Amino acid sequence: MTAAAPDALRVGELRPSQLLHTYGIGAVTDLPNLSTMVMGLDDWDPVRARVLTEDRLLAAVRRRLGSQVATLRTPPHLPENPADPYGDWTRTGVPVGLFPRWLRCSRERCNQLAPASGGLFQLRPNMFRPEKTRYVHVNCGGPGAGQPTALPARFLVACPDGHMDDFPWVYFVHRGNASGEGHTLSLTESGTTGEAANVFVRCNTCDVPPRSMADALGQAGERNLPGCRGHHPHLGAFAPGGCTEPTRTMVLGATNSWFASQLRLFSIPRAEEPLIQAVREHWSLLSPLAAVPPDAAKMLLPTQACWPELEQYGADAVWAAVTKEARTASPDRAEQEEEPDLTTPEWRAFTHKGNYTLPDFTTVRERSVPDGTSDWLDSVVLVHRLREVSALTGFTRIEAPEWLPGEEVRARSVAPLSRNAPSWVPCAELRGEGVFLALKEEHLAEWERQEAVQAREEVLKAAHWDWCMARGIDEPRWPGIRYVLLHTLAHVLIRQFALECGYGASGIAERIYARSGSDPMSGILLYTAAPDSEGTLGGLVSLGRKERLGPAIAQALEEARLCSSDPMCAEHDPRVHSRLHGASCHACLFAAETSCERGNHYLDRALLVETLAGNTCAFRP
Repeated sequence: MTAAAPDALRVGELRPSQLLHTYGIGAVTDLPNLSTMVMGLDDWDPVRARVLTEDRLLAAVRRRLGSQVATLRTPPHLPENPADPYGDWTRTGVPVGLFPRWLRCSRERCNQLAPASGGLFQLRPNMFRPEKTRYVHVNCGGPGAGQPTALPARFLVACPDGHMDDFPWVYFVHRGNASGEGHTLSLTESGTTGEAANVFVRCNTCDVPPRSMADALGQAGERNLPGCRGHHPHLGAFAPGGCTEPTRTMVLGATNSWFASQLRLFSIPRAEEPLIQAVREHWSLLSPLAAVPPDAAKMLLPTQACWPELEQYGADAVWAAVTKEARTASPDRAEQEEEPDLTTPEWRAFTHKGNYTLPDFTTVRERSVPDGTSDWLDSVVLVHRLREVSALTGFTRIEAPEWLPGEEVRARSVAPLSRNAPSWVPCAELRGEGVFLALKEEHLAEWERQEAVQAREEVLKAAHWDWCMARGIDEPRWPGIRYVLLHTLAHVLIRQFALECGYGASGIAERIYARSGSDPMSGILLYTAAPDSEGTLGGLVSLGRKERLGPAIAQALEEARLCSSDPMCAEHDPRVHSRLHGASCHACLFAAETSCERGNHYLDRALLVETLAGNTCAFRP
């Protein structure tokens, strides 16, 4: 839920997952009658934000943002109580502020344009229907209900360094020659297309000609707009030293106005018993109790923040598990368990020979692989339950974060979440299901040694290098030809699974496990997850069974051989325009942003199957 600061007026509702993936800190949220921006962590109330325990994710966040990050928390929330419309729950939520701050009267004969703080528009709150809260033009259209709604201005300005500001209306219409105050502006539109060339800004005070918004876009905008002021509206602050980037005009609601910079992982088992698993997850809170006398420790257990998750086992059983863990745990276990990346522990959990039956990790290994895949497919694991936790570490504007391997890699300019170094970051947890496929290492390594495969890798690496150099990335990390193959296989299967499991393709996500060397990985996880505590319904995991998975793989590979954009797609040379993909396009491989972990980069059908280009490096000829 969102609430407007500083008066804690409810203005709308959002799901917790939306606050990380779509409308996070610094993002503009379009409500029915308002447009607001989610404020920075300095304005959030951490008391109402539940702490999430996920040590691996916290360690990764600290590597990116610094060791001062102490906790991971969900957005602040209290259950809704309609019987108490003035209770604390109405004032608990994510703080937002009005943005853009310039509004336009919606009355056709008026169209007056002014800042909300100028006194021309007034806020009309609605306590019982927060979505009806709006600004009205008080001196237009008559009293009472006849007063027209004031809508947010359609245009903003932003820069690649993450800054955003109100459009400079007065500066723009006066060609930079405005003097004094008290200018009365209006924003009118001619025609029915809604394009910028038909939108005009007028000054009703000065004798200056109206100006089309087409002069604020593209190269014309670079000439006609002032430089960036370095403004962070979500922080209420300006960047120290200003900003040297040029501003760009953006339409309100544009998809490139906010891109999340995140870290995400799956909760993996630390034990095969649910109680021991829970104790190890919360060991940082429970370990001090091991030095307390048993009777006193049992009395202190219900005071711990993790007790709601442990209460079902009883104080005696929990205390017995704590004492046992204290005897067997080594002092430096935390350092021993820390991995250099996020995927290695997950790979080991999914390739574990046994099955897990835990609340957040339930797997069943299939006895055999489907017919026709035994030469290259090693194992199939049905993941009946999994838990994904993601943390927001920043955001970018105009350009998406660089989709490069490694969770420590950050975009060139990531906007901060708070004015000072954050002590916590917002997180969201999803629960769902999936299918894990592990490929045979021997077969994959033999394929990597083929001359045709190595030649294709050199082509892709050259394009990768040029792409990184154009964006100022000094140490580009090539993910390896193995990653490109597995990533392509994942996209092919996502399209096929979406036709058979009942979930849309945008609701099926991927996780690629690819690494060569002494500790190799070669697998993919296709999964779907939802914020509901019970997860999803099992439609995807059923596709992992032998009798359904075999035909699905065969059909997916057959569909990948031909693209409706061939031969252009099959013959695409990534070096020409420095692309991060080979034979792939929207018609054959590209997936939704919610599905692909690398922004539709590192894809190539030529590595997976034979195409019209007659390639000889296909993994499945």
